[in-house]
Amino acid sequence: MEQQLKQYWVAEALEKDLGDPLQAQNVMSFEKVLEIDEKEEFPHREIKWLYDWKLQHYYIPSQCGGEFTSFEEFISFVRVLSRRDQTIGIAFTTLFWSFLTWMAGTTEQKNFLANFIKNENGAMCLGYSEREHGSDLVGGDLKATRVEGGYLLNGEKWPINRATISEISYILAKTDSAGGPKSLTLFMVDKRQINGENYYNLPKILTHGIRASDMSGIGFKDCFVPDAMRLGNEGDGLELALKGFQITRMLCAAFSQGAADTALRTALRFSLKRVVYNKAVFELPQARKTLVDAFLDILICDCETIGAARGFHIIPEQFSVWASVVKYFVTVRLEKLVNDVSVVLGSRFYFRAEEDWGIFQKVLRDNSIISMFDGSTVVNLHALILQLRQLSKYRARRKPETLNKIQSHLEQIFSLERAIPPFPTEKLDLFGRGMDDPIQGLEIALKQLEELKEQGQIKQEIIEKVIELTELVLEEVNAHDQIITDSKFEFGHDQSPELFEITQKYCTLHAAACCIQMWIYNRHLLGEFFLQGEWLVLSLHRLLRSIRPMPYFISREYLENVAQELLKLYQQDRLFSVVPFQLAKSSTEQEDKTDANAKLQFST
Repeated sequence: MEQQLKQYWVAEALEKDLGDPLQAQNVMSFEKVLEIDEKEEFPHREIKWLYDWKLQHYYIPSQCGGEFTSFEEFISFVRVLSRRDQTIGIAFTTLFWSFLTWMAGTTEQKNFLANFIKNENGAMCLGYSEREHGSDLVGGDLKATRVEGGYLLNGEKWPINRATISEISYILAKTDSAGGPKSLTLFMVDKRQINGENYYNLPKILTHGIRASDMSGIGFKDCFVPDAMRLGNEGDGLELALKGFQITRMLCAAFSQGAADTALRTALRFSLKRVVYNKAVFELPQARKTLVDAFLDILICDCETIGAARGFHIIPEQFSVWASVVKYFVTVRLEKLVNDVSVVLGSRFYFRAEEDWGIFQKVLRDNSIISMFDGSTVVNLHALILQLRQLSKYRARRKPETLNKIQSHLEQIFSLERAIPPFPTEKLDLFGRGMDDPIQGLEIALKQLEELKEQGQIKQEIIEKVIELTELVLEEVNAHDQIITDSKFEFGHDQSPELFEITQKYCTLHAAACCIQMWIYNRHLLGEFFLQGEWLVLSLHRLLRSIRPMPYFISREYLENVAQELLKLYQQDRLFSVVPFQLAKSSTEQEDKTDANAKLQFST
């Protein structure tokens, strides 16, 4: 990275203080988090370390007395936590449910919560789902009955992360037995202020991954909660819940990004030192390409997630679409990445005490839950299906002034050196009304690419390939719009499997559009490798190849150059990212990092 971006300073500072996770004495080292995982004990000491570091301040907006400035900054430090341990990263980051209060709370509620988090090391959890109803929030049975001065809660919420340990629980309760979208109300229940005889914690749930989490539930029996614990108006609960999901679904991607970095780094480290057939595994063409493909997937997901994190501040009204795209595409793509690179480790990926204390198998287990958080893949795809027809209609009716507005948005979103305004929570909307700027700005991007070709600043061969691939992306978008226009719309949850596949394809095209936009606006900001654009050619080809017939290879030279960049970032202890900020310096296995054999070219 040629220029240090200030929005990544907190992540770099946290990374430095946490230290190299390969060094056993460091807090949250791989050895320590594996010990915690084996014991399945909540990581109290590590969570306290993060509070003492004052990380909780960065979950509170500056206007409420905290240090939160942008979601771009936020996802960068959550990524730092999650590359060490998703269990701890997730446990601490239940704090981001505080955004429900920042979004809908009164001044008194905001001040109370800010003090609770900053000065009392407070934590919160989210009680939306129920054992019998899952993601059917309206179908829930937990009731809040109106009484003088407040409500009586009856029922259970399950499963909940940090349900037992957290002092505050956001509880979604039915206040209208008739049902429907206005039947739910959201409460910020402070367990310290209610009668302990009227609520109970459910037993810890034994899970496949994140085994040290406080995964449990909470129940209420004629539990009185005062009006002061209600968020928003009675009946606004579902709307607040869905708007809150728009925030947290995007933030979940940071958990997966941290896991992907560790999975790839572990596999790469193994491939450099493991010798088979008289060669380091990294020298073998198949293993090398597997690792390069994983690196490309991280870069692709970076463009999608970082763009979304910044976009929240510029076009929050579009995030009923964009948040669902990120939550589906990034978490699923990176979950597949972890599985894909496991083959490089061979049988070692399955062992619980080999290769960096067995961190890979823990990442594999922990990361598999992220795609289920805050709405499963099916839930997020369904949310997109309901908006596809409107998206296609809006694209067909765009006017010149609309395109000018889109271009202005895209420049502010994707140009990482530009400042972004505070997050305007009041502009969140349940429906995007057909707007989705990254996709709808493709024609603008194509025009910009043609201008770059004429300027001659980019290698001609590369810019021509980028233009060609962008034209194919646009062709696929147009074909998608025609399919949606010709399709029969189905209401409710009876959507056809075909529509789910069409929506998956839309998410792939969205990621391609974000890659193009990220490159256009940051060519001269993020270093020579980013500028050259070979990674972009390979990334667009990789995405398109998953949805249409394409040649298997586009350039062995490009592949080798990307392999060398991957190796360079590893040797320099930098994050695998389009913004490769400095990680804690490693003092182990330097001989592997500088192995001359690693620079051998792909075999022809």
